[in-house]
Amino acid sequence: MPPLVGVIGKTNVGKSTFFAAATMLHVEISNRPFTTIEPNIGIAYLRKKCVCRELGVKDNPRNSLCINGERFIPVKLVDIAGLIPGAHKGRGLGNKFLDNIRQADALIHVIDASGSTDEEGRPVPPGTHDPLDDVLSIEREVDMWLYQILRRDWQKLVRQVDSGVKKLEDAIADRLVGLSIDRSAVIKALKNLKLENVKASSIRDEELKIIASEIRKIAKPIIIAANKADIPEAIDNIKRLQNELSNRIVIPVSALSELALRKAANKGLIKYIPGDPTFEIVRRDLLTHEQMRALKYIEERVLKVWGSTGVQQVINSAFFKLLDMIVVYPVEDHNKLTDHSGRVLPDALLVKRGTTARELAYKIHTDLGKTFLYAIDARSKRRLGEDYILKDNDVIKIVAAKARK
Repeated sequence: MPPLVGVIGKTNVGKSTFFAAATMLHVEISNRPFTTIEPNIGIAYLRKKCVCRELGVKDNPRNSLCINGERFIPVKLVDIAGLIPGAHKGRGLGNKFLDNIRQADALIHVIDASGSTDEEGRPVPPGTHDPLDDVLSIEREVDMWLYQILRRDWQKLVRQVDSGVKKLEDAIADRLVGLSIDRSAVIKALKNLKLENVKASSIRDEELKIIASEIRKIAKPIIIAANKADIPEAIDNIKRLQNELSNRIVIPVSALSELALRKAANKGLIKYIPGDPTFEIVRRDLLTHEQMRALKYIEERVLKVWGSTGVQQVINSAFFKLLDMIVVYPVEDHNKLTDHSGRVLPDALLVKRGTTARELAYKIHTDLGKTFLYAIDARSKRRLGEDYILKDNDVIKIVAAKARK
């Protein structure tokens, strides 16, 4: 299953605007990877330099698109129910929030960096609420949710581990089954805390909370989308957040600006590619005075200050940094860089860093994985074994005993 990133945040911080802006790029893709989309799931696009320019070819993308040498690769975002303090106890839409978050492999936390909404999401004057409180509050909610799941039947788990029926990491992983948390995340968390060899019965309640928090950091990492970055009070707050949260990714964002630019681009009023630091007005005659003023505001208060609206950067960072994904290009003809229909560089596949050539074969088709012989690096023409670790931007041909149907 491809990774799924959740968008979270309290009321009135711009979470819905961020989700709308991130999923607004309307394009036609002949072989759309995601055919059934739930109401709260949308398609966003990763932006990455395509290998077509490097290899001197004009590509013919199928599962993604290429705009001026920039590849846009579709990914799923889930819009998660709004959050208030006490969600893990069922307050507000807490139960809905926690049900949604089960699916997510990473989280984008949209906060009001201007400090103009209080802890309950009510409007207050800019600068009167500390956005750092929101960051820590939402992390506590997710941590406590995991802790409560672990704590439930903890004594039964202890008996299984101490009696030798199960290993600690297996017992915890079994308890968290269905939450997109695998055994490797549990093992890494216990190792980080130097608890991999302790008796389960020696783990006290406070340690269990720490274990839950460490598992969450690994299995559901969070990136901070510091929204409303165009409001003056946000500037110092964002710099402070980046300094105090140096172990997290904090990106300045103006979701409303991104949404406005994408709408204007869709109407042909401006030229704008998501993630660009500038835009070009192409139909000044169709723009109203208010629209011109809005575009000037975005240019002066967002793009010149931060270098972008931040929305595309957040999406990219969630997948490429938090989830450590890379992009590879499978082809059937490694000389012409084409598939069986003659399309050049048709597919850009998102895979986890550390994926092997055989694992890639399985992702393309089960038969290719089962009967894998070797792979070929299209650049060097070198044969690669099944354990070859794929690199970012690899162009790979899979050779198997049984050809893909």
